[in-house]
Amino acid sequence: MATILCYTSPARGHLFPTMPILLELRRRGHDVVVYTLLEELPNVRAAGLRARAIDGHIEAIQHDDYEASSVVGALDRAVQTFVARAEHEVLDLREAIRTEKPDALIVDFNCWGAAAVAEASSVPWALFMPYFLPWRLPGLPPFGPGLAPRSDLLGRVRDSVAASVVHRLVNRNLPKLNAVRERVGLPKLGHMTEQGRTAPRVLYYTAEPFEYPCAARPKSVIMLGPSVWEPSAPEPAWLSSIDRPIVLVTCSTEAQGDGAIIEAALEGLAEESVFVVATSASAQRSAHSVPSNARVERFVPHGPLLGRAACVVCHGGMGITQKALSRGVPVCVIPFGRDQHEVARHVEVAGAGVSLDPKRLSPERLRAAVREARKRKEGAALVAEGFARAGGAPRAATEVEALMQASRRSPGDRTALQSRAPFGGAQS
Repeated sequence: MATILCYTSPARGHLFPTMPILLELRRRGHDVVVYTLLEELPNVRAAGLRARAIDGHIEAIQHDDYEASSVVGALDRAVQTFVARAEHEVLDLREAIRTEKPDALIVDFNCWGAAAVAEASSVPWALFMPYFLPWRLPGLPPFGPGLAPRSDLLGRVRDSVAASVVHRLVNRNLPKLNAVRERVGLPKLGHMTEQGRTAPRVLYYTAEPFEYPCAARPKSVIMLGPSVWEPSAPEPAWLSSIDRPIVLVTCSTEAQGDGAIIEAALEGLAEESVFVVATSASAQRSAHSVPSNARVERFVPHGPLLGRAACVVCHGGMGITQKALSRGVPVCVIPFGRDQHEVARHVEVAGAGVSLDPKRLSPERLRAAVREARKRKEGAALVAEGFARAGGAPRAATEVEALMQASRRSPGDRTALQSRAPFGGAQS
């Protein structure tokens, strides 16, 4: 039996998709301990895993990217958040390694300090990636603005111009990140988009056709499809009384001011032959009345609802979007920030739903968007098939075990752990 330590950022949208992999490793007989946000410790422990809280200083550094005036500005603020947390992660993960003495590490891609500690250690390690890769790869548009792939001359020029703007901005934080890396004895990075490229494995929680095809994607990147998990909870008693198709409306579990989605949905869908179930999560909503064909809750298990859903309206978080698509449910995405513009564009390119600019959000436009999204069920079904083929948690667990086996065969030989050539080669 091996001890496996998983270290996450303070985000449910990163913890929850990782849980099926950790539970699969536990099922295979390994001892799994999860360092994650304090509020979720009871749920992780109830699922059968050991759990400890990450340093409280990390949770105290909250995202403020939703306050930016542009997509690129929001990306810059997110990068600043990850760099600020990195300093605390270094000490936190070092202490966790001393305490747990793990045989392998699984680290959140957003934990840049923890990733540096893992890279500098002699412990086999992998990153998990719950959103689209932000690396520079040939044939793909730069990460952030939500651009569709284009291979013609105009597209290449567009990508070059957009990349120069995005990369110049995010690289302003490179000295701070390199200071963290130097602190643990690692070489400097030449560019922010190199972050994570040295990981022996990147457990990537998506798959084609939702992800764009890319022959240059490193072999270290293992596309698994989404991992879907939510804390155990009984099915809502009121669900059985609903006799119409359900439109599930959700907001982010991290504050970003997206409560307008719910208000627009309640008003815009009030006369439609659907039943709206809205989960507000971290969003603050006004005290508007709820129409007779709707129900508003803070949290409700999404699984039972998706079995009845005709459409999901959401902010474009990777978790809820892929959870819906894995069930063949088309989506209407209203992206507010972070990676959500990328998610919205991927939805459109895959023909699995539609997107709506939050600046143009209104009850009338949302109603029209939901009607259009419901016509994209075939595209959503194709995405679901691709996800099912990817291998999911069992494949991820096998990859982690392979890392540990390579380490045992070549103790102290880091080359054995880099056998998937993370800087080149095609995805197998």
